Amino acid sequence: MCSTLAWILSALFLLLSLSLALLFIDALLCCAFSPFEFLGGFWRSCSLPEKHTKMSYTHSNMSSGSRTAKRIEFGRTHVVRPKGKHQATMVWLHGLGDNGSSTSQMLESLPLPNIKWICPTAPTRPVAVLGGFPCTAWFEMGELSDDGPDDWENLDASAAHIANLLSTEPADVKVGIGGFSMGAAMALYSATCYAAGRYGNGNPYPLNLRAVVGLSGWLPGARSLWNKIEGSHEALRRAASLPILQCHGTSDGEVAYKYGEKSVQCLTSAGFRYLSFKPFEGLGHYTIPKEMNEVSSWLSARLGLDGYRS
Repeated sequence: MCSTLAWILSALFLLLSLSLALLFIDALLCCAFSPFEFLGGFWRSCSLPEKHTKMSYTHSNMSSGSRTAKRIEFGRTHVVRPKGKHQATMVWLHGLGDNGSSTSQMLESLPLPNIKWICPTAPTRPVAVLGGFPCTAWFEMGELSDDGPDDWENLDASAAHIANLLSTEPADVKVGIGGFSMGAAMALYSATCYAAGRYGNGNPYPLNLRAVVGLSGWLPGARSLWNKIEGSHEALRRAASLPILQCHGTSDGEVAYKYGEKSVQCLTSAGFRYLSFKPFEGLGHYTIPKEMNEVSSWLSARLGLDGYRS
């Protein structure tokens, strides 16, 4: 009797262990750990946003003159209100697989009481670099390479969504865009749209950007950047006057340091003169307080903020 009971208990324990193991594996798959996103020392899960904001985006095919409407569903947007006088509004963009909620929690601790932070969540879409697994992503991407294709349609759709979030800010409030990794890529792409005065599809870009920040990112559409800006004195003027801060860890194993360097070289050669590049020796693909202090100090100086506490 005792041996039978012991056997039953052993079998139940084995089944329980197997069930827990399967649940753990399933959780890993559902989260779809991104090889690109490690933020603040904690892995961020890829979860469906609590609330969705639908945006109707019209993509223009400039070669044929046709226009096709595509509805893209963005996730929940989180807002961190300024604790002092509202002098600036920054949209801050998360990386692949992250969301606006975790980003807003990080930004709340920064010593920038005069900035309102808007933290949107990207659409959930199949991502090639994750084997087609659905995850929050601002645009489609494969492995980073110098000659990889650019997802112009979704780059423009996300850039338009970001601009729309800033479109209702008061006229006396300065606006800017920043982000981490894929979010940094979107911020830099928005900078090129601002300089050119139009999105990649030819639609006019509506904002007067005052600052752009990119951490551990890269520049989408780098090969065609000069073609967007050359020949236009206004585009060159906007490029030369836009303050940009790029930071990148020299030990970044996900978005290699060379992509940060190449982004700077490309932007500089296209006429972006007001650009600062800050390497962080030994830093991997994540943020640290020293880097965020650099961001805070830079934003305070470039935006002329009153309440910065160093």
